[in-house]
Amino acid sequence: MKIGFIGLGVMGSGMCANIIRKHPDQVFVYDVETAKIRQMEELGAAGCKSSFEVAKNSDVIFTMVPRSEHSMAVWKEALPALGAGKIGVDMSTIDPSVSVEISKMVKKTGAEFADCPVVKSKSAAESGTLGIYAGCTKEVFDILRPILYYMGTQVLRMGENGKGICMKICQNALSHEIQAAVNETMTLAQLNGIGVEEFAQAVSMGGAKNFYLESKYEAIRDRNYQVAFPVKYALKDLNICKRLCKENGFEMPVLNLAIQFLDQAVDMGLSDLDNCACIEAVRKGTELEWKKGENT
Repeated sequence: MKIGFIGLGVMGSGMCANIIRKHPDQVFVYDVETAKIRQMEELGAAGCKSSFEVAKNSDVIFTMVPRSEHSMAVWKEALPALGAGKIGVDMSTIDPSVSVEISKMVKKTGAEFADCPVVKSKSAAESGTLGIYAGCTKEVFDILRPILYYMGTQVLRMGENGKGICMKICQNALSHEIQAAVNETMTLAQLNGIGVEEFAQAVSMGGAKNFYLESKYEAIRDRNYQVAFPVKYALKDLNICKRLCKENGFEMPVLNLAIQFLDQAVDMGLSDLDNCACIEAVRKGTELEWKKGENT
């Protein structure tokens, strides 16, 4: 079974590298940046000149690109190379409605399709320990499962096409709603003389214990916002959730608060830093306010 991978960015490069190392057959790759193709070729992949070329040579085609419009463009380009016996897999975080539209477009060629977005960050992509949600038929999932486990240690089928990406959007929204609450309460604790480390230790003893705080408190304490998942991508994902809410006629006030903090972080020039930097938007106007020149 020959595999194709399109999109070798922050996440895609690590994911693709794991496939190349673990898959016994040929892996074909493409990215708009030639240097990224060369990196995968050094690991043993076959570089291609287009998404169409990848799809033409592969039985299973993975895509990992930034936004809905990028996914749609890639799959439209690949479409003439698709047909019965092939499976398209989009692992990008995009609008669920766009994902479903792509699935219908791909299936008209006779090929199958799955949306398989991932959770966790760059380090997990590199170590092959991602969490992966799948939206596809059970038959397609059974074929994809061993390949998905090249990239992740937790793989869960959520239902038919669109359900994997819907779960990813809900996951990211919940994560950043938790983040917003952590940022507010941590700031209040700091204003009352409780340090970040002490706050994190105390929270771990009670019902508010959470992965976000445990994994990010050191970065927040040191104001070391080296990027794992940037503010701008977090904001992109939460705006997808906001559009999904609108489609369902459903309001999420806490989501809107999380978006507000991310928007403010962008206005402060923190767009390309790790998303935990949005605590600086909460601290603004207090004695803890970030000053230009401090660690970021």
